[in-house]
Amino acid sequence: MRISLNWLRELVEIKLSPEELAETLTMAGFEVEDIEDRNTWANGVVVGKVLERQPHPNADKLSVCQVDIGASETLNIVCGAPNVKADIYVPVATTGTYLPNIDLKIKPAKLRGVPSQGMICSLKELGLPTDVDGIHIFPQENLPLGSDVRPLLGLDDVILDVTATANRADALCMVGIAREVAALTGGRLSIPKPGATSVLKGAGNLGLKIADPHACPAYIGTVIEQVKIAPSPDWLQQRLRAAGVRPINNVVDITNYVLWEWGQPLHAFDKGRLQSVAGGEDLTIDVRFASSGESLKTLDGQTRNLSTQNLLITANDKPIALAGVMGGEETEVHNGTQSLVLEAALFDSVAIRRSSRSVGLRSEASGRYERGVNRAELEIACNRALSLLSELAEGVIVQQEIADTRPDSSTWSRSIALRLDRVNEVLGPVDLGEETGEVTEADVERILCALGCQVTSSGERTWTVTVPPYRYRDLEREIDLIEELARLYGYDNFCDTLPEKSEAGYLSLEQELIRKVRAFLRAEGLTEVIHYSLVKPGNDRQVVLSNPLFVEYSALRTDLISGLIDAFQYNLEQGNGSLNGFDLGRIFWQEEDGLQETDAIAGIIGGDRSIGKWSKGSSENPMTWFDAKGILESVFAALNLEVEYQPDCRDQRLHPGRTASLWLGGNRLGIFGQLHPQLRQDKGLPDSVYVFQLDLNVLLDALDQDEVMVPKFHAYSTYPASDRDIAFFAPVKISVADIEKSINKAAKGLLESVELFDEYRGENVPDGQRSLAFRLIYRSSDRTLTEAEVEPVHNKVREALVEKFGVNLRS
Repeated sequence: MRISLNWLRELVEIKLSPEELAETLTMAGFEVEDIEDRNTWANGVVVGKVLERQPHPNADKLSVCQVDIGASETLNIVCGAPNVKADIYVPVATTGTYLPNIDLKIKPAKLRGVPSQGMICSLKELGLPTDVDGIHIFPQENLPLGSDVRPLLGLDDVILDVTATANRADALCMVGIAREVAALTGGRLSIPKPGATSVLKGAGNLGLKIADPHACPAYIGTVIEQVKIAPSPDWLQQRLRAAGVRPINNVVDITNYVLWEWGQPLHAFDKGRLQSVAGGEDLTIDVRFASSGESLKTLDGQTRNLSTQNLLITANDKPIALAGVMGGEETEVHNGTQSLVLEAALFDSVAIRRSSRSVGLRSEASGRYERGVNRAELEIACNRALSLLSELAEGVIVQQEIADTRPDSSTWSRSIALRLDRVNEVLGPVDLGEETGEVTEADVERILCALGCQVTSSGERTWTVTVPPYRYRDLEREIDLIEELARLYGYDNFCDTLPEKSEAGYLSLEQELIRKVRAFLRAEGLTEVIHYSLVKPGNDRQVVLSNPLFVEYSALRTDLISGLIDAFQYNLEQGNGSLNGFDLGRIFWQEEDGLQETDAIAGIIGGDRSIGKWSKGSSENPMTWFDAKGILESVFAALNLEVEYQPDCRDQRLHPGRTASLWLGGNRLGIFGQLHPQLRQDKGLPDSVYVFQLDLNVLLDALDQDEVMVPKFHAYSTYPASDRDIAFFAPVKISVADIEKSINKAAKGLLESVELFDEYRGENVPDGQRSLAFRLIYRSSDRTLTEAEVEPVHNKVREALVEKFGVNLRS
């Protein structure tokens, strides 16, 4: 934001130099990016009067002028401007003057044989924007010749380019900066407070109907008649130019002036054009969201195709402006305007942000509405504009309508408890030169009162601080007040404190374990992938965002498997082959008692893990269920975990006969299975694709055990093993895991391992059963086992299987 010091001095007392003020603002959090000293732009340029103008004898487009600058002799100046003539007052750059904007030093010269002793200047040559093609002609009469032109052109000024932080919406105007300067320097404020405007009673034909009060909490519409459109006075144009705004006419300039002065966007409609668009004399102004298919041609000449996110101002339901962003071209003020409807309104920041983004259009107004406009000063800004319209455009106010759904004014400020002990605890000691101190009660009261807060003592070293309405949005908690105290006390006045003793960084136990899990999965040939947490909606248990960026990313994921399946399909479509990958991230879902979230790790397996195919030809052997399960078991074995597999068919995406739930110490760890054939067909995936998803918290809890973290050494037996095979017919519904569990329980003590080495279904096997063969390894750590020792234990295993599962032994 460009700040004119001349304008600022009218609002607040300033005793600092421009450089000192810039340093003060920067140290307080308002970075001054540039200091533009306009005094140097026209140093040496004076007021002159053209006494005589003659055509140049040797050039058709040049003129020879006699110019009086109040010196003993008139100057002979050759000028090429088409608008130069006699008896006009002009800016004259005398010999020796340097014009930095065009990098030119004026020297005596001869132009086509005629001497020239200076230069008559245009505004562009003095660094000012202008639409005039030629020299600048002062409209004033009887100007003192030879006087400095800088006060007449507003060049006796310094401009500070100040950047306000995103939380300081109140500082996007001159009044806000003036309040800040007063708080920082102790200068006296002189903020103009216009009185209430008088409304000429008469038959009015303006009405308001706010369809969405949440999007537009307050709207003031004022009808002004007998308006005379003309250029703004010089002081107003100079202030707008200093702010970087191009003057247009008195009405538009006044709305821009109030925007920069108070931070309240205003818009003036041509009433006659409003009635033409509305199709009648009676006008009903409405604020509503656009319907699909509507369009509006804005002031920049572009036709905007609107969506339901665009907030509109309408006249008799006909769109006339993008609320809070830009007005419409059909109703803009022009040279023939005689009556106005002035809009002063408050709009919801979220609604304006969405509307502005949806049409790709940002303006000074939308930037302020998005950050938040002070709702307590709406009437002040409106009355200020009406007062200037009456003064500068001779307007007569004939009607004013107000639609106001703002909460009670008592809620426009808030009270915050502040503790001095907490202030000093956060900010630390104060550097007092040779010794240190702390922020005192007097410091707190002085600074907060300077910020416009009301400070009431509520006990020893504690206060109740009432925040002014213009700081309502950013002063919400005690820590916000502490930040303000540090900012205005001066960050450089606090002592530098460093930790007394530093220590090396380290990873937490959870981070160490997660890294181990990742490393073991990578060791099995799985590539780690990362997906967005946002997905398409479509599940009742999903957590749906209220303010999504895109519809495709408007809900939080409920699992990781869906993203891995999509990634597998994408890799195939891109010709990258099958994906063996895993993902670790957070999932979210809704329960009856609220929203839930947890960390999970999931993987997808289906590709050929071998590097080349020369050893087995060009054919690809599809991965079996046991191959995929072996990858998981290898990871569990590396983590020293014993995981139990149980049949499961609850996930509709997985094959009902090739899916298992995973259990760890009685806790459900996750799920593992093959994709359902129908899903694989719909996605165009290979026949053998397997997925798993594990609850990371259950996994980490199991790993955070002493017996897992610190494994005990078990001595190897130096004695030979004795192996036995056992084969039997067992019902299909009995799982191998249950059988292995029963064998281990029956043969504990001597049994070292049990392994399934054969399964057969088909001829000579009863219906509903399968033939299973296990190899049992018996070993003792202190002796060689004899047949007499092994056989009773083995028979005990056989009996336990027959008794518990009713198997039909074959061996």
